[in-house]
Amino acid sequence: MKRKFLSLLLVGLLVISISGCGKDDTATGGEDLGFKIGLVTGTVSQGEEEFRAAENAVATYGSNVVKHVTYPDKFTQEQETTIAQITSLAADPDVKAIIVLQAVPGTAAAFDKIKESRDDILFIAGVPHEDPETIAPRSDIILETDNLKRGETIVELAKEMGAKTFVHYSFPRHMSYELLAQRRDVMEKTAAKLGLEFVEVDAPDPTGDAGISGAQQFMIEDVPRQVDKYGEDTAFFNTNCSMQEPLIKSVISTGAIYPEQCCPSPYHAYPGALGIEIPEDKAGDVGYMLEQTHAKIEEAGASGRLATWKVPANMAMVDAAVEYAIAYGKGEVEKFDKDKMVEILKAVTKDDNVPVSELEGSPNFLMFVAGSEIF
Repeated sequence: MKRKFLSLLLVGLLVISISGCGKDDTATGGEDLGFKIGLVTGTVSQGEEEFRAAENAVATYGSNVVKHVTYPDKFTQEQETTIAQITSLAADPDVKAIIVLQAVPGTAAAFDKIKESRDDILFIAGVPHEDPETIAPRSDIILETDNLKRGETIVELAKEMGAKTFVHYSFPRHMSYELLAQRRDVMEKTAAKLGLEFVEVDAPDPTGDAGISGAQQFMIEDVPRQVDKYGEDTAFFNTNCSMQEPLIKSVISTGAIYPEQCCPSPYHAYPGALGIEIPEDKAGDVGYMLEQTHAKIEEAGASGRLATWKVPANMAMVDAAVEYAIAYGKGEVEKFDKDKMVEILKAVTKDDNVPVSELEGSPNFLMFVAGSEIF
């Protein structure tokens, strides 16, 4: 049921949020633009928003324009499969752009391999798992939430929501990613500045032997342990998508605090955790989604204790990347045009004030932060 309604909801959101879409062509699979875009995402299990956004891009432009493939759930152990999936797209001479989101390990190697025979392809990487110095030189554009800034804003929001302790869940693989590790360090410094106790907890890696189910079970069991130890005014943050739903459920059941998901969005984990169903006439209505979340959290007696961004971050990045790639395929933009990408990001987030910054030393590494909604 969750997947059914979320797919419907995201279809509506994509149609509403993307500018310049050929809506009249969706029923027939989209018009033939004379070029194709390769789009690589995770599966529903590892990143449902990206997967559904990709499905919706196919529905909007047609499978004759957008070629969507996925990388394996255990992408860390199966990098060769990831590389093969990405490089296979370049075998089609009509493919003029390749988007990988999330850009898991193996993305940089795949881009290098493709460039040996194709210099015409635009490469966009979103939510990169590889270090900036590895992925940035190999990509034309990188999109990411501003993780360093979020290291401040998430803890500040937790403090505003009444937190006295901040628990950070992650695992060695994620902490080997430079930006995630730096964000953790910023969180710890910000917590110290604001007078919050910072607690780091190792969680199981969902790509490891325990799998996604084992990692989710850990969250269900560990949150109550931490609340017993530190009290209800404890804020929780986890770096992995697949653990957000059990974390939300556990936070509500224990009376704790949840300032933001790893990939902030009104649609990320909240619908499944809260049992929200969206009627067909409200599909894509962000305001309605926020209202329903407010109502469910109030009903659970947890008002003021949970929050998220007002826009879906990863879906916005997929939308923006596809729109930029379409413009590139049409010859309307070069491989890197920051102003154009910022213009598109503002359009898909419906926020003319969304701040977009560059990673120091990598002008093509674009990061953004959106406003929060406390439920």
